[in-house]
Amino acid sequence: MPPVSILIKPASGLCNMRCDYCFYRDEQNNRETESFGIMTEETLKNVIRRSLIPAEGAYSIVFQGGEPTLAGLPFFEKAVAFVRQYNRNNIPVTLALQTNGYAIDEKWCAFFRDNGFLLGLSLDGTQEIHDRYRHAAGGGGSYERVLQTAGLFERFGVEYNILTVVHREIAENIGEIYRDYRRRGFHYLQFIPCLDPIGGERGGLPWSLTPEAYGDFLVRLFDLWYADYRKNRQPYIRQFENYIGILLGVPPEACDQRGYCGSQMAAEADGSVYPCDFYVLDPYCLGNLNRDRLPVIDENRRRIRFVERSLMVPETCRACAYYGICRGGCYRNRMETGDAAGLNFYCPAYRRFFGHALERMKAIAGEIRANRGLA
Repeated sequence: MPPVSILIKPASGLCNMRCDYCFYRDEQNNRETESFGIMTEETLKNVIRRSLIPAEGAYSIVFQGGEPTLAGLPFFEKAVAFVRQYNRNNIPVTLALQTNGYAIDEKWCAFFRDNGFLLGLSLDGTQEIHDRYRHAAGGGGSYERVLQTAGLFERFGVEYNILTVVHREIAENIGEIYRDYRRRGFHYLQFIPCLDPIGGERGGLPWSLTPEAYGDFLVRLFDLWYADYRKNRQPYIRQFENYIGILLGVPPEACDQRGYCGSQMAAEADGSVYPCDFYVLDPYCLGNLNRDRLPVIDENRRRIRFVERSLMVPETCRACAYYGICRGGCYRNRMETGDAAGLNFYCPAYRRFFGHALERMKAIAGEIRANRGLA
């Protein structure tokens, strides 16, 4: 059994915020059971026990939502206890949690610090842009609460990344946002392209990210990052670091940059398992960890050919000069025709970006090789 990576939704799609562009709310609307509620302690035990005991080499959990902290702090204390109980092979364990930051307090921060959690904190640029689309469930903006949470993370020494959803306004204002993040000392950044609803026309919503806008965004962000790189003060931007890693022969951590779907599992609050957070939908259910072991889950993954279909890339893509580093991108953003994957919706954006930045990324990779004595 290889290393195991599992994403757990302890509060299903329940959330204390109402973000206009939430992709998971759209997924909930496209399945028979919209919300599975709060995960029970028994299901939590089974999810961890059945996924951790067979793992070899490494094991990682990411808690996500909805908003996972709605399950309550005692739930996560129990999760840590189960990890310790069932890590019988004493393999390295990574714990992470993605949060909107709205309900985090000092008790949460002490727990995250003491148990080595890596936090992903959602923040969408400046206050005006953030509050336009990321609303508290009871109304009003959430920007100030998120900044307070970032301050708590700093004070308690909690490791965290800033997660920014790249919708249209983020793309159009990335210069101002980048400078604001740098001023606030945010060093670890992830920029995640916004998803339109399943089956809908792409690019038609106020927040939709078009290929043109995404191409502009990538070019401008890279130029800002590269200028800081030359001054040795650049932030860690996951996408750029992964691309440079690819040039160095390092497998990317981000699945969309691998170019094919992996064997990650997404576990809903009732214990049901799906092959990807973007496909927590009824036709993709692989089983339930309350009753099924990992070999059954993996066999069902093979049965629906989830990984195999992501390997189907059109010849236009394979013939592209940038395919070796682009690799076709996330399968969710590929347009499907029958049983074969088509071009990525953002293909024009990637072409523009690599045409603009690839040579500089190659030069950076060369500098790293030289510094490591590998040249």
